[in-house]
Amino acid sequence: MRKSFTTTRFQSAIKAMTKSLLVAIASVTFFLTSAIVLPQTAEAYPFWAQQTYPETPREPTGRIVCANCHLAQKPAEIEVPQSVLPDTVFKAIVKIPYDTSVQQVGADGSKVGLNVGAVLMLPEGFKIAPEDRISEELKEEVGDTYFQSYREGKDNVILVGPLPGEQYQEIIFPILSPNPATDKSIQFGKYSINLGANRGRGQVYPTGEKSNNNQYTASAAGNITKIAKEEDEDGNVKYAISIQNESGETVTDIIPAGPELIVSEGQAVKAGDALTNNPNVGGFGQKDTEIVLQDASRIGWLVAFVSLVMLAQIMLVLKKKQVEKVQAAEMNF
Repeated sequence: MRKSFTTTRFQSAIKAMTKSLLVAIASVTFFLTSAIVLPQTAEAYPFWAQQTYPETPREPTGRIVCANCHLAQKPAEIEVPQSVLPDTVFKAIVKIPYDTSVQQVGADGSKVGLNVGAVLMLPEGFKIAPEDRISEELKEEVGDTYFQSYREGKDNVILVGPLPGEQYQEIIFPILSPNPATDKSIQFGKYSINLGANRGRGQVYPTGEKSNNNQYTASAAGNITKIAKEEDEDGNVKYAISIQNESGETVTDIIPAGPELIVSEGQAVKAGDALTNNPNVGGFGQKDTEIVLQDASRIGWLVAFVSLVMLAQIMLVLKKKQVEKVQAAEMNF
């Protein structure tokens, strides 16, 4: 009897372990498959900035850190109300213009469309409005855009993207203003808003390495003796350009897939001369603006003051007319 009981327990344990193993294999298979079929590109670009600058994306100089990897300068625009009342929802319109007819080089060297992304730094207390506070009309304007905070507890710094540039050259942010009546750390007054917006891939990785979205130059002066076409471990084509200098030494420059070669074998080059074209068609833009958190009672007092001034002006005009009539009557008498 005891042996039968032990055998039963052993079989149950084997079944439980087998079931757990099957669940683990299924989970790993699911995540690997989803990563290949539906890659989560939205985690890539913000992740770099968040890891390199975990506290804030704005450096002490005022520059937003995206500019460290996206070296080209492009325009960025933001539209917000001049002033807002406490605890109200308003929209911030971010525009990231570029020529949609152009394409950039992808990581594998193929031509792909441009992505766009943005970081919006709002004043303390401002944040993305909860869904139940957003009107149906505003929901339609926002669409399926996903917003995330830069880090935990930093709801006023918002990241979005990368998104398909052809569809999202204009991004609507639904913003909820704070209420000083419920949050004593918030004061009425004027605040600054900082926007950083990029389109296309960067030219430098956070590790300092150049991406293939760059113009490559000769590392030494001399004659190009050989241009060899090779493939890397992933099957991507790259070029090895051999340059023989005056002393007879050979220097090899590796050109990844993407940039187009503009040199040929036998050509003489100087150090720093371009070996490829510049494939970058994107860039980063930064824009700063201001918004006023307005007290409703101040507006009421302002309206009352203006009304009193207008009334005083009217009374003065009427009094002047009365005096003129009296003077005219005395002259006629």
